[in-house]
Amino acid sequence: MHDVVIAGAGPNGLMLACELSLADVRPLLLEARPERGIVQRANGLVGRVVQVMDYRGLYQRFTGTDTPPVPVPMFMFGSLQLDLYRLPGNPMYTMRLPQQQLEEHLAARAAELGVDIAYGNRIADFAQDADCVTLQVDGPDGRYELRARYLVAADGGKSTIRKLAGIGFPGYTNDRYASRAGWVAMPDTDTIEIPGHGHVAPMSFLRTEQGIFAYLKIAPGIYMMNASESDVDPVPDDVPMTFDELRAALRRVAGTDLPIAPPDHPDAMLRRVSGVNTRMAEKYRDGRVFLLGDAAHVHSATGGPGLNLGLQDAVNLGWKLAARVKGRAGEELLDSYQEERYPVGKRVMLSTMAQSVLNGPGPQITALRTLFTELLDYDDTLAHIANLMAGADVRYETGQRGDHPLLGKWMPDLHLITDERRTRVAELMRAGEAILLDFQDSDELTRATSAWSDRVRVVRARCTTRGEQPAAAVLIRPDGYVAWVADADDPVHSGLGAALTRWFGAPVPV
Repeated sequence: MHDVVIAGAGPNGLMLACELSLADVRPLLLEARPERGIVQRANGLVGRVVQVMDYRGLYQRFTGTDTPPVPVPMFMFGSLQLDLYRLPGNPMYTMRLPQQQLEEHLAARAAELGVDIAYGNRIADFAQDADCVTLQVDGPDGRYELRARYLVAADGGKSTIRKLAGIGFPGYTNDRYASRAGWVAMPDTDTIEIPGHGHVAPMSFLRTEQGIFAYLKIAPGIYMMNASESDVDPVPDDVPMTFDELRAALRRVAGTDLPIAPPDHPDAMLRRVSGVNTRMAEKYRDGRVFLLGDAAHVHSATGGPGLNLGLQDAVNLGWKLAARVKGRAGEELLDSYQEERYPVGKRVMLSTMAQSVLNGPGPQITALRTLFTELLDYDDTLAHIANLMAGADVRYETGQRGDHPLLGKWMPDLHLITDERRTRVAELMRAGEAILLDFQDSDELTRATSAWSDRVRVVRARCTTRGEQPAAAVLIRPDGYVAWVADADDPVHSGLGAALTRWFGAPVPV
């Protein structure tokens, strides 16, 4: 029997497999596709997930840099520019990496960790009881049966697992929407002139009365262009996308013929999305079955939140599922996956639907955009929108009393000195462990944690910059969120035992 079977070897399924493996649980990945995906989809990561990648050492590995990520000075919300350089705590990070390459990197990492990926294997049916999930799988050599303690659906928005589990997927569908994107060859330039709008730079999202035009530079002379339109007739999914179709859509939206041609590039892509779905599963868990990523929620790609949401679903679920498999946690820890991630999904739906309205045509929307632009001149409004888009407004319930600003929030990447060695919080989190940062060099804190020493690592540290110490001690969950905080005036570390038990299981006598 397998401990965990994951249906779907896209980015979310691969990330979950890596997280489980860090906790010494080896899942089996079943992928219906005969080989790794070659269809280009997302073009990078946006928001908190970039820091998640840094906290696992994947940002440096995937980008080829040895430096931590830095926030971007500008971004877009509903095609309105956000001047993020004004914010002292700018939360918006980006990582340009085509999804095809992201899958390739994550698959290589999973292989290093000993994960098996079975391509060409589709789950046809399953049944669960109190002890396991029994799977009927159609493989290259016919149907066979598997048993697993847990099944995770990472098989996309049309998830077979979700449908077989009978989990509803309510929401909203707009059939009269089309988005066309593709790589183009064009004379190398820093801006494109759009009639009535002036010069438009890469990474901009321009709203015209016909739709949204966007582009970014891939390489010298190679660009990714996108044209999104509302109130258009849908195109059947089985009709192949062509370059001429992309050219015509760009002409309609931009109002001009752009000097583009098909690119001579091995990774060149053309993609059409007809219709927009905004839907969430009624629940993320049904007994021993869990929904992950697009299987749990689908939404507009506006603002690029998809991988930010799905990959963090995986990081949230991974350590909890591993703890349960190893007998260190009860069902309530698994229940916290739904409790924590469902509200985050609803916030993303709110953001993408609001941006879709702002992107719409018509003079009333133009008036709304004018008012919204005025509101973005206020730093508080700008910070609120930036935190929403980045997922930096997430705060989980911890059960600890008090209003410390770190409780339930993401642990910032402080620069530290530990054992006379300079490091960062991100580097301490690479192994996917729970970390108790002790800023007071307390032997009593070490003793209080000794019964959980096989699950929680105590690190005595001090901040390299005076005044940055956030508390006397901070307990960080494996997913990077703060589970408990001690102030300097709390010498008995009240609530620590309860927090350790809640998140990491019962104490083991030393």
